[in-house]
Order: sequence, then C-alpha cells, then structure tokens
Amino acid sequence: MEVIYGLLPGMLLLGIIGVAVFFWAVRSGQYDDMDGAANRILMDDEPMPSEPEDNNPQNKLNDQDNDK
Repeated sequence: MEVIYGLLPGMLLLGIIGVAVFFWAVRSGQYDDMDGAANRILMDDEPMPSEPEDNNPQNKLNDQDNDK
C-alpha cells in the first residue's frame, strides 16, 4: 500500500510530460502533412538520366571487335 504513494506522483508526472510533448509536437508542425508520406511512397521516382554511349562497356567491346 505504501508503494502507491510513490507511484501516483510518478504516474502523474509522466502523464503531464507526455501531454506536454504532444502539445509541443502539434505546435511545431509535426502533424501538418499527414498524407504526404503516404502519397510519396506511391509516386515513381524521377527517371535516371541515360548513360552516355562512351561509358557503356558493351560499346567499348564492340569497338575493339571492329578494329580487328
């Protein structure tokens, strides 16, 4: 029974800290864009730029075969 006298203030303190952190998160804009991440995962990435032909190893092999 004596343990309750120590646990009650601890629980109240943790509850107040939790509510304070929640209000801080709301005021700092943590919950402003709830759909952004959900939509971003469905979008395709930008297409990668095509590699120049000079850097393509297959073209170098073809050039060497043509020189023989």
